[in-house]
Amino acid sequence: MNPSVKIFSGTGSQKLAEKIAQRFGATIGKINIQKFSDGEFQPIFLESIRGDYVFLVQSTCAPTDNLLELLLMIDAAKRASAYKIIAVIPYYGFARQDRKDKPRVAIGSKLIATLLEAAGANRVITMDLHAPQIQAFFDVPVDHLDSSAIFIPYIEQLKLDNLCFAAPDVGSTNRVREIASYFNSEMVICDKHRKRANEIASMVVIGDVAGKDIILVDDICDTGGTLAKAAGLLKEKGARSVRALITHPVLSGKAYENIEKSVLEELVVCDTIPLKQDSPKIKVISVADLFAIAIRNAYENKSITSLFIHSQLRGRDK
Repeated sequence: MNPSVKIFSGTGSQKLAEKIAQRFGATIGKINIQKFSDGEFQPIFLESIRGDYVFLVQSTCAPTDNLLELLLMIDAAKRASAYKIIAVIPYYGFARQDRKDKPRVAIGSKLIATLLEAAGANRVITMDLHAPQIQAFFDVPVDHLDSSAIFIPYIEQLKLDNLCFAAPDVGSTNRVREIASYFNSEMVICDKHRKRANEIASMVVIGDVAGKDIILVDDICDTGGTLAKAAGLLKEKGARSVRALITHPVLSGKAYENIEKSVLEELVVCDTIPLKQDSPKIKVISVADLFAIAIRNAYENKSITSLFIHSQLRGRDK
């Protein structure tokens, strides 16, 4: 008898996990995260998972609690004799700590990978890592999904006349170039210099944006400062409209205020992280279908190549 699929959610991704389970054609598994007065918590599976494929959905936003909760869920599943344990992490926290960029700092994303494997994860499914090379920190398979698969149809229905893509910083140029290539469009770069974390000292636009409909593309929007400054600068340089497509809406500090006061037409984000509040400028697109397909293909040992933009590009070239 083939192992069955069980999908469970941590407290940080309940709505998304329910959508993923629904798209997959399953009901969300029963689990209780028991909380104690001193701040400790303990996950308890309320149904048998012996011999099953167990998919644990948890973004590590509010990273410390959600991460530890995921690790405890993995450990509990291992001790309950699950056949395979797959950590589904739509947003992988600490991903910006991917290298030693200054003396005596931790490489947080490597440490998280080590912890997930030590806890007992057999596989990881995630989306838009801040640095794709983070996959190399793992010794278990990593399915790294690409949000462009859901952003591209959205861009197509906008039917913008003079489309141009913009990278809000040099680090996001590869991501933006792929989408620009798909649409045979130009791209520009907003080159920024920081004084310190979350504070921009200066920014310049590399490329011509006059009269163009600009779409900024990036993986994370944290305080919204970079996006707001980039959008304002692009408008000053003559852009007709500016909107942004961002995968992970971290949106900390004064992010909502920064976005609402900016010249952005809209900020389109994924539901990898639940929004803290509503905003007239923020539109949410769900990644549930994409993760449901990835889960099914992982379970059935099928390729997930068709979910990536480079596969779509090859199809167009034939």
